[in-house]
Amino acid sequence: MSVELFMNITPSETRVAYIEDGILQEIHIDRESKRGIVSNIYKGKIIRILPGMQAAFVDIGLERAAFLHASDIMPHTECVSDSEQEQFQVKDISELVRQGQDIMVQVVKDPMGTKGARLTTDITLPSRYLVFMPGPTSAHVATSQRIESEEERQRLKNIVEKYITTEGGFIVRTAAEGASEHEIAQDIQFLRRLWKKIQERMSRPGSKNLLYGELVLSQRILRDFVGDPIEKIVVDSKRTFDLLFEFTKEFMPEVTSKLVHYKGNMPIFDLYDIENEIQRALDRKVQLKSGGYLIIDQTEAMTTIDINTGAFVGHRNLEETIFNTNIEATIAIARQLRLRNLGGIVIIDFIDMQQALHRERVLQSLQESLSKDRAKTTVNSFSALGLVEMTRKRTRESIEHILCEECPSCRGRGMVKSVETICNEILREIVRVHKAHRSEYLLVYASSAVANALTADESHALAEVEVFVGKHVEVKVEPFYVQEQYDVVLM
Repeated sequence: MSVELFMNITPSETRVAYIEDGILQEIHIDRESKRGIVSNIYKGKIIRILPGMQAAFVDIGLERAAFLHASDIMPHTECVSDSEQEQFQVKDISELVRQGQDIMVQVVKDPMGTKGARLTTDITLPSRYLVFMPGPTSAHVATSQRIESEEERQRLKNIVEKYITTEGGFIVRTAAEGASEHEIAQDIQFLRRLWKKIQERMSRPGSKNLLYGELVLSQRILRDFVGDPIEKIVVDSKRTFDLLFEFTKEFMPEVTSKLVHYKGNMPIFDLYDIENEIQRALDRKVQLKSGGYLIIDQTEAMTTIDINTGAFVGHRNLEETIFNTNIEATIAIARQLRLRNLGGIVIIDFIDMQQALHRERVLQSLQESLSKDRAKTTVNSFSALGLVEMTRKRTRESIEHILCEECPSCRGRGMVKSVETICNEILREIVRVHKAHRSEYLLVYASSAVANALTADESHALAEVEVFVGKHVEVKVEPFYVQEQYDVVLM
């Protein structure tokens, strides 16, 4: 398996395409307008202590001073026993910090309105599988309770405990379930390098306020995919290329040689047909090579996937045709879940199969196809209604939610009223307006399609309404109206 990363950078947006064996499998999008400062680490200076509020104001180089409460000036206690917790109880703020003191802090809440950022001295550094907790009091290992298997939690704990030093401890994240020791060791190595750099910046005289900014998308992708067999990382921005060059040289030197700066005239996503693949990822219908197709509908509660044979007629018999279509669909479904980043409950309606062996093989094919997915998935057997229920862990927003918004015409229904329906609504509205108000004649503003229908196919119905109300009704096209928009105006 060969993996290539293609990065398209603009001032307002970063897009990263993850390509496996020449096929787009994932697309990651980050917009500058949506980025905050949560998780950033700063070198701050205590500028004011408020004993009555048990808090202090800290200058971290932003427009407004940030807020640090005494309860947030505490070491990690996730792995500390109840008997040891007593020594970490909140003390008086004046005993914890002094005015003019330099202090390392991390943002836990973005500034809002007139309020400054909320801070903590309880530093945490996340990676793909772990969270590093610096300090000797944190030299323990904790595992996410969301990892249901006690055996798996113990396995992960045993792996991480091998690497524990007085430098700090780790929390094993849910995403680590099933991860190999090699992948976890790479995470530990990255986090220790990162913490060392942060400490160096903190101790450097005259250092800037920002010691560590939450990684931008291009850096996060390299951090999270460092264990994958990446052949090359192609970047179309010189500035980002330089940033990644310094980042990899400092934290993951084994990746530096794989960086390539793309200088071509043709947009990089057009050159590799990634742009078209992104557009196709927004369609409801996904065509299969055989002629069959999938229909994917994403709702707030779940995602439903329906499989159809379409133009595929097979070569042997109906059962074999259905089986082959379902097998092909499992590969396409696994790819679409990753590409669209669909999470939560997924209901798959495979074409009904008579043979139990065929159903088992389809389930097996689906599980094999999903095995490459980084997000955790669980697949249940066929239900009594012939449906397959599965879940996929939500890791970020789906492509549809990032790139799209609710249609102003249909309001999320996915359908608009027909021209005939709107014409009938207008005719009823004319009668209602006539009864409520008296006027010499009425003027109807409608979209081009509706106005044309009222003066053509529905002209006889409009004439009957004119006779009924005893008024002339004039129809005018309003070019900016969508199909469901109209106005009946008194003149």
